[in-house]
Amino acid sequence: MSFEVDPVCGMRVDPVRAVHKTVYGGRVYYFCSKHCKVLFEGDPEYYLKHGPVGMLSGRGEGED
Repeated sequence: MSFEVDPVCGMRVDPVRAVHKTVYGGRVYYFCSKHCKVLFEGDPEYYLKHGPVGMLSGRGEGED
């Protein structure tokens, strides 16, 4: 089984079962929750430049 990494919080996401995903720059990104998806879509370049900020950092925190 192959996993993707949520670019906001760093959690492993199964792309086959992922409910939350978006396309940016021609690539599909997968998210553990709606919250992480919304954060990424608000500032995708931040997350692509800095990498996942972690679940407890404040910026990427949350559940769906």
